[in-house]
Amino acid sequence: MLVVKTEGLTKEFRTGFWRTRVRVLHDLNLEVRQGEIFGYLGPNGAGKTTTMNLLMGLIYPTAGRAWILGRDVSDVAVKAAVGFLPENPYFYTYLTGWEFLNFYGQLFGIPSGERRRRIEELLHLVGLSDAGKLQLRKYSKGMLQRIGLAQALINDPQAVFLDEPMSGLDPVGRKEVRDLILSLKAKGKTVFFSSHIIPDVEMICDRVGIIVNGRLIRVGPLEELLGSELESIEISASGLDDAAMVEMAQWSVRPPVHRGEKVFFAVGTEKEAMQVVERLLKMGALIHAILPHRLTLEEHFLREVANREPGRRASPEPGRRGGP
Repeated sequence: MLVVKTEGLTKEFRTGFWRTRVRVLHDLNLEVRQGEIFGYLGPNGAGKTTTMNLLMGLIYPTAGRAWILGRDVSDVAVKAAVGFLPENPYFYTYLTGWEFLNFYGQLFGIPSGERRRRIEELLHLVGLSDAGKLQLRKYSKGMLQRIGLAQALINDPQAVFLDEPMSGLDPVGRKEVRDLILSLKAKGKTVFFSSHIIPDVEMICDRVGIIVNGRLIRVGPLEELLGSELESIEISASGLDDAAMVEMAQWSVRPPVHRGEKVFFAVGTEKEAMQVVERLLKMGALIHAILPHRLTLEEHFLREVANREPGRRASPEPGRRGGP
């Protein structure tokens, strides 16, 4: 079942004195399936928040259509089945955390007994059990992000839309949010979220979409996007004299790195790695580790952005400097 579907979704805004048309989203065709975690990546201004706002019905498309759970996003009934945390949510800061969640529970028409139970569960889930009676004006930025997440889940939604959910969280908070998202997936729910913290996306997403300048340029499972081809093989060794260091630097695809007595360098292929290891052993060096390096999501993302955004320079492709 498709939870999210868009066809030719396009958005233009009028800006400036002359009300010039600026297209910020171009013919977006996207599908998100039931029970998956979908990561939406893009640099600032790429169109991520615009996409979220269109899906939530907060703004209207210039062209194209979008559906959530088989219903047009303009259908008010679909709102009861989704949860949403915007990038910059507004909070009634005079309310306590408990009152804030109770207010949104009332908007959804949740009975009082069920509402109280959910509020207690959600406060515990986001780590705010001890802060439920504290006014939101006294919350830190990270605490506000947590209470916003709890609000997005108050109606027990089938699909959850999170715009930069890790924003303002420390490493412990980010881990807790990742665990929360994974627990939602385990319950069969669908999570669509955007994030600038790429390692978090790589850790939990089933599929990823990359949007640049308002265009969806890549979408698919991580293993398909990244592939299995080796970028380089890192070798760490110690006991190298100056002559050995000069020789190994000629093999390395990037400048060797010294950490204490260990030296880290990288070669481009498995064949070269075997040759270098054999040479190191003959020179009496001690080999500590041989680690293959494959393209990470962050590296893939940066290359895609650099290739499509004017003024950005792509990172140089790894390549062999030349062996002896």
